[in-house]
Amino acid sequence: MKGKESKAQILWKLFKATFMLSAFTFGGGFVIVSLMKKKFVEELKWLEEEEMLDISAIAQSSPGPIPINASVILGYRMAGIVGSLVAILGTAIPPMIVISVIAYFYEEFRNNPVINIALQVMRAGVAAVIFDVVLNLAKNVCKTKRILYIGLMVCGFIATAVFDISAMIVILCCLIIGIIDLIIDTKTKGRE
Repeated sequence: MKGKESKAQILWKLFKATFMLSAFTFGGGFVIVSLMKKKFVEELKWLEEEEMLDISAIAQSSPGPIPINASVILGYRMAGIVGSLVAILGTAIPPMIVISVIAYFYEEFRNNPVINIALQVMRAGVAAVIFDVVLNLAKNVCKTKRILYIGLMVCGFIATAVFDISAMIVILCCLIIGIIDLIIDTKTKGRE
């Protein structure tokens, strides 16, 4: 589908999609990444699901906001450096506008009971979307049928949920184990 469209059309679709996702998504990176998957894998069919999962993993393990990190990779994949810049703009503009408005009207927002209730209701929706992301990611890890990956997922969950170990430490440990697994796998395939 990407080959039939001009670069300008791809850039416009990329900007519009990232802008809309960013403008109407509350709850941070985990929420927007699942919606990006729905948009770019299922609707636009620009990416395969496995590729989107790779983008999600890189975005989450890189420093900085997850949506911006995912947009950089996604934009580059679709249209090179210009695509990255367009996707970053589409993702960054809505929160900048919202934060500017909130900062300007901070006192009114802080004391408004209607806004407080609306924010609490949005938290429930965000929790549901994050739960959906977790289930989809777990399902994809289980599809690999690799005991190592499934074990890392279970151990990572236990480490963060039960023992309150920092997610950053869990991510770094999984990264190191993944690199070691890749090296071993490469050496094993090289001998065959």
